[in-house]
Amino acid sequence: MSTPKPNGSGLPLRFRRGQVALGLALATLLALGGWVYNEQRSPPLREFKLEASPSALPLVDGAALTNVWAYNGQVPGPLLRIRLGERLRVDFKNSLPQSTTIHWHGVRVPNAMDGVPGVTQPPIPAGGTFRYEFTPKDAGTFWFHPHHRASEQVERGLYGILVVDDPKPLPWSQDVVWVLDDWRLTEQAQVDDRFNTPHDLMHDGRWGNVVSVNGRTREVLVVHPGERVRLRLVNTANARIFLPEWSALRAQVIAVDGLGVESAFAPSGFELAPGNRLDLDLRFAPEDAGKTYLIRDLFGRRPHDLATIQVSAKPPVPTPSFDAPLTVMPSWPEAMSVEPHLVYRLGARRGGEYGITWTLNDAAHGEDTPAVLPQHQWVKLRYENTSSRLHPMHMHGVFFRVLARNGERAVEPHWRDTVLVHPQETVDIGLVPEDIGRWMLHCHILEHAEAGMMTTFTVTPGQ
Repeated sequence: MSTPKPNGSGLPLRFRRGQVALGLALATLLALGGWVYNEQRSPPLREFKLEASPSALPLVDGAALTNVWAYNGQVPGPLLRIRLGERLRVDFKNSLPQSTTIHWHGVRVPNAMDGVPGVTQPPIPAGGTFRYEFTPKDAGTFWFHPHHRASEQVERGLYGILVVDDPKPLPWSQDVVWVLDDWRLTEQAQVDDRFNTPHDLMHDGRWGNVVSVNGRTREVLVVHPGERVRLRLVNTANARIFLPEWSALRAQVIAVDGLGVESAFAPSGFELAPGNRLDLDLRFAPEDAGKTYLIRDLFGRRPHDLATIQVSAKPPVPTPSFDAPLTVMPSWPEAMSVEPHLVYRLGARRGGEYGITWTLNDAAHGEDTPAVLPQHQWVKLRYENTSSRLHPMHMHGVFFRVLARNGERAVEPHWRDTVLVHPQETVDIGLVPEDIGRWMLHCHILEHAEAGMMTTFTVTPGQ
């Protein structure tokens, strides 16, 4: 079997226009030696404290308080922000009535910091503490959440955002985060505590009856004419897919799942599955003064209002002029003709703890045979969805590029860490594992993962 070699590297490499030749040279160097961030230089340290505990908040703008679980008493949790090259230290305390961990979704961390109980660390017991410390390798939009009983703990409100800025951040007029979520609330405005129900497990997971942005149902972003806004979207829902409509705005996608794109593209039609992130470049012209834009979610049978953008009637401000960072993407020209190294059939069977078991290659987590992937070696992986349900498949520790859908070449100018696989669909991806260790691969519909649709793969030292 002929295996295509990466054009440059399988790793994301960011550059600005005019630096392509240098970027390709650096990418070749990275392909030979992997990404080595010089931690021997003792990078600057940024320290945070996080505590997970029960709280009561006026969630979704309701008059009643909703009992939630929260990081530092807020939902979403506190925004952690550092610059690329800085070291992050998070001293975590678990004040919940059950064990938990923190997984740093999309962040390339040392394996011991990945927050997966039984794989990279023991669960942190009630009353326990743990120190997470690492230097992120990429700038971008990431998030954190439990990886223990996640279908319950995330639904109760345990999630927060990590933004890793460039060493010299670009002069955006505003840099805004929208955390998209949904909630299944009772008539008393409390989180429905019936988790992992047979109905949810047999369908596309737990979908709520209230949609929120930043924990509110009436999120409003106020901008001025002339502003250029970076809007970071993060889908933290257990299962809901969002399809925001942007056609009335001057909007371009500049990053997917945290990493800059090869070329900016229009966002309409991009399905934001659980775990996905989308960074937009929004520009407001002088003639937009006084306008109001309603952003709606068009996924599914009934649209939902997400948020409103109000453009003030004030005189226009100067528009910042700069080029957003791009990413060198490998071409892998032979990838379509190569048979996949690994195939994962996504399916289900009756029985198990919840009455239905979701499987990968007919095996639930614990029954599976983990894959072994050599470091620095190109891998083609195929998802074959034999079920009639949606499955956003997420990989820890790597980024990948979608190569094809149903055998047709895909044109995606960006990396991912999560890809939505539709019912009866086949998706091929390409990747180059770089970080040694045992990593998770699972459906990010948290109920499906809880019911077995998880496995691990081990990246071993390369030749």
